Amino acid sequence: MDANSRACIAYIVASLAGQTKSSIYDFSQGKHISISGTVSDGHANIYDHDRGCHFSGSFGNLYDYGRSCHLSLSINGNSFKGYDFGDNNHYSGTVNGHSVSIYDFGAGQYFSYS
Repeated sequence: MDANSRACIAYIVASLAGQTKSSIYDFSQGKHISISGTVSDGHANIYDHDRGCHFSGSFGNLYDYGRSCHLSLSINGNSFKGYDFGDNNHYSGTVNGHSVSIYDFGAGQYFSYS
């Protein structure tokens, strides 16, 4: 999964956990990713200022306009999982306070955000 796509997913799940901010810190890239927009139960309409593109849709059918691909997202409490149709890989993760952890099955590693 693309690094900024992961950051958008992290922003969405953090927003639903009440951690809405104007950016999310991506530890793997070592920088803040500026993101704005709205996230409600089951739907997101956000803008990734780092890439200059929208990332929106219902959780079952999100669309990353920067990569021209769909992603799915399913949330269950503090855990979430989904599929990146652009890379054909699954991902899963957890939200714990101000931290989000995503395991990218394609990359075979964890990524952290706050």
